Amino acid sequence: MLDNESKHYSLYYVGKFERKRCWLLSSVMRGTEHVAFDRSIDKKNGIFEFFVPKDTELIFLQVMDYLKQEGVLYSLEKKENRLLSESSL
Repeated sequence: MLDNESKHYSLYYVGKFERKRCWLLSSVMRGTEHVAFDRSIDKKNGIFEFFVPKDTELIFLQVMDYLKQEGVLYSLEKKENRLLSESSL
């Protein structure tokens, strides 16, 4: 996809969370409406993906920092939005 088209897509993050406390992630994300869309992509291993509007990235990262401090978030990685790859189109 052309670079100028990608500006209309959300930022993309993948995180690994403590499986037994994924409920906290869901609860916090519901309480921060419109900050990001979250989806479990590997329940067994606690892997979630997040689609984050550019305007809410700072808030999203603050929420993730809180979850890391609480020991719920193990790792978070910003990646190219998977919807931009040609195999997804």
